[in-house]
Amino acid sequence: MRLQCALVRVPLDWSRPRGATISLAVIRYLATDRARRIGSLFVNEGGAMGSLETVRSQGARLDGTLGGGRFDVVGWSLRGGAGSEPRVRCFASQSSRERFWDGLSIPSTPAQSLAYLPKTVAYARRCGALSGRLLSHVSTTDDARDLDYLRRLVGDRQLTYWAVSYGTFLGEVYANLFPGRVRAMALDGLVDPRVVMRGAAARFSNIPTSGMDLGLRAFASLCQRTGPKRCALAGHGAVAPRVAGLLARLQHAPISAPEAMPPGRLSYSGLASVLVATLANPATWPQLARDLQRAIDGDGSPLETMARAVVAGTHAAANDSPVSITCTDSPASQGPGAWRRVIARLRRVSPWAGLFVGWGSWAPCASWPARAADRYTGPWNAHTKNPILIIGTTFDPASPYANARRVARLLANAVLLTHDGYGHTSEADPSRCVIHATSAYLVGLAIPKRGTVCRSNRQPFDPKFGQPTTSEQIP
Repeated sequence: MRLQCALVRVPLDWSRPRGATISLAVIRYLATDRARRIGSLFVNEGGAMGSLETVRSQGARLDGTLGGGRFDVVGWSLRGGAGSEPRVRCFASQSSRERFWDGLSIPSTPAQSLAYLPKTVAYARRCGALSGRLLSHVSTTDDARDLDYLRRLVGDRQLTYWAVSYGTFLGEVYANLFPGRVRAMALDGLVDPRVVMRGAAARFSNIPTSGMDLGLRAFASLCQRTGPKRCALAGHGAVAPRVAGLLARLQHAPISAPEAMPPGRLSYSGLASVLVATLANPATWPQLARDLQRAIDGDGSPLETMARAVVAGTHAAANDSPVSITCTDSPASQGPGAWRRVIARLRRVSPWAGLFVGWGSWAPCASWPARAADRYTGPWNAHTKNPILIIGTTFDPASPYANARRVARLLANAVLLTHDGYGHTSEADPSRCVIHATSAYLVGLAIPKRGTVCRSNRQPFDPKFGQPTTSEQIP
């Protein structure tokens, strides 16, 4: 068996290394080319799960495609999340959680907002009551110190790290806390650390809200160019105005969803939640187009069914830890009473995405009961010996390409690789060119030529989407 698992104890508070401890689950996929093994490749695909399931299910792929068989691929649980103990808990049982959120969806009217707001306050209080002291020690800075300990534990003199999405922020923190301990770091789908430091409203205005309208326009434009044989929204007039018309229609009144289980009505906030969830994943776009066309024709059933799943995920136990991490990293400077002002600010960035992100992400932070005991706030320009590889996708709706460009300039030693593609991170829209460049960097420290742009293997709506082609790179 190439998979090895362990529980590692680390200090709850790194300023008190001999004090209380917590345990983190660690998983390792052993390198296949043991004779030429370089060390360990720590991976982080974002979110509170860290990368346990990633290594468990994809260790062989990462070993081959990114590591060339020369790294043990290592994943670990971020503190407070699944696989760590204790973990962040906000409800005593699943049944109490279900009773608490029963019948509530993301609000889109003032009356719904006034009913939903007290729930966000009560939710934050429940997290504080059940998780207590732990909430002050789940910042990304804490995770970076854990990562450095794990690096030493596996015997690596320097860190080799690959991360996507919010895992890039952990990389940025690590590189600036421990610049001399970085061997190679590839970051895909960038978080701008300065935005995180500005607080919850600024952070959620940027990620994911600021790129969502661009993502929706890219979806509509590509659908129209693709045509009705592959995109159900095409062939009935311009696509973008038709999608905008559906959003405008739902702002006035919901539409029937007779085949949802149970039957119901699709609301404006329901469609917003679906768009936020699906624009990040181009593999879902053909189905999204079919569902949008059906809603335009008057039946919101498929979209309402998915909207309920998205909202249920927002309220699920697995989301408690991401909430705790983001609220700790980006505390709200204004309390829940500022909801009208903050939601309006987010909706100025994107009317529909701002609504969902505001209530689903900012509102809990406005009442969050803890502040980080250890929170690195900059500067962000520490010099690493080898350049950090920054990968930005041009039409990424959740981590805007502009973030990648800004971070490439912000870090003292970084190179930007542009992925000309769609969805959230290059993994969502696979590019053999990006994979080859990333692997060459991680294994041999080969840096792509500045200005390199990689194409995706296939475009969304292609029946063979994600499969490789012979065309890999734009000179």
